[in-house]
Amino acid sequence: QVQLVESGGGLVQPGGSLRLSCAASGILFSAYDMGWYRQAPGKQRELVATITRAGSTYYPDSVKGRFSISGDNANNTVYLQMISLKPEDTAVYYCNAKLLMIKRDYWGQGTQVTVSS
Repeated sequence: QVQLVESGGGLVQPGGSLRLSCAASGILFSAYDMGWYRQAPGKQRELVATITRAGSTYYPDSVKGRFSISGDNANNTVYLQMISLKPEDTAVYYCNAKLLMIKRDYWGQGTQVTVSS
């Protein structure tokens, strides 16, 4: 059974930092491309960071320079370090694992991040 379990969300003031974690089980973690997405109320889910199995990363302009994704193959965990948080970063953040070669695409249950004073 595949599980992606996010943690680390919460309430933070503007300008603050959070680190999200996603613990994966039931998959060969090192074979998957991992990503973080977010969805704010009334908006579509959007990509915030990806890391390929080769270690290449991608960030959209909205978070570039503020968010950093990293993976720990030894612990089957992917992290999202977020700094200089803004109110517009408020959303539910979801972990994603993709292995397109075999059409596998898994999602976590999400963790709420609220940026507010």
